[in-house]
Amino acid sequence: MVSIKDIAKQAGVSISTVSYALNGSSKVTSETTAKVLAIAKELNYMPNAAARTLKTRETKIVGVFLTDFSGAFYGDLLHGMKEILSTKGYDMIVCSGKHSHRMLPERMIDGAIILDQTFGSEELIRYADRGHKLVVLDRELTHPNVNQVLLDNKAGAMLATEYLIEQGHRTLYAVTGPRGSYDSKQRLQAVVQAVDRTTDVTLTVIEGDFNKKAGERAAAKIMADTDGGSLSSAVFCFNDEMAIGMFNYLAEHHPDVRIGEQIHIVGFDNIELAAYTQPRLTTIDYSERKWGALAAEQLIKLIHGEHVDHERVYVTLRIGNSVGMAAADAVQKRLNA
Repeated sequence: MVSIKDIAKQAGVSISTVSYALNGSSKVTSETTAKVLAIAKELNYMPNAAARTLKTRETKIVGVFLTDFSGAFYGDLLHGMKEILSTKGYDMIVCSGKHSHRMLPERMIDGAIILDQTFGSEELIRYADRGHKLVVLDRELTHPNVNQVLLDNKAGAMLATEYLIEQGHRTLYAVTGPRGSYDSKQRLQAVVQAVDRTTDVTLTVIEGDFNKKAGERAAAKIMADTDGGSLSSAVFCFNDEMAIGMFNYLAEHHPDVRIGEQIHIVGFDNIELAAYTQPRLTTIDYSERKWGALAAEQLIKLIHGEHVDHERVYVTLRIGNSVGMAAADAVQKRLNA
């Protein structure tokens, strides 16, 4: 491998002069810089990234840690991050799994955005204590090197649940995410709180995992509970993926059951596929792209030593016909008033 020593020898200058020239320093003349760069190109010189990182303590790379990559949710989130990072001169590495955690202590990245249950909160605090800059999207942590950019999960879940109760539903189902999910826990707390404030409402919690198959399993249980859909029920799926899984199951196994009449479904995330369900899915809406962009902006500020405050991504109720045409029209009129 060609080193700066080889360039210095062929150029007839010192190693420090080569280093200055390669880094665009004004300490060497433009003629010398041009000569050094020409020789470096001729020798196919490639900078040693590891050595540069040790010297500058920067990699210009940010790590994005996710629990998994499945589903339609992550595309817009990552796109929002990439847009901001690219404009700031950073690349990003997206990874998952416990073995990827070593990228932090080994200083392979300048900072990290965390949406990954495989990280324990104590582990993240240890990294923060060592000076690592972190933005968390899936938990609440208090540390000067950690910033929170969280969804307003409770507000979204409250909107969904109260909306269903306002339509007169007294049999509610909540299809949750996986047990370790911060978002799922927050949403369930809000659902329980809304139900507890109302008399004569029965809540059944079905454990899911944010994937379509969980929605299919939940639909099968609900159909069994309601005698094949002969009893009207309302379902709040904690994400759109599971709601779409529910749509798919009903279309295949119970084509006679009409969504929006016999079963009423609300999702969360307003992913692109939600716009193509028939009837249109009622869901909690926010911008995944903006969430990702905000997380990236906050991390860059942390890396540069700037002050940052915790941020919250606010949500709204996006009305569709999956809760009934008449009910949707009535609520939409109230929202527009």
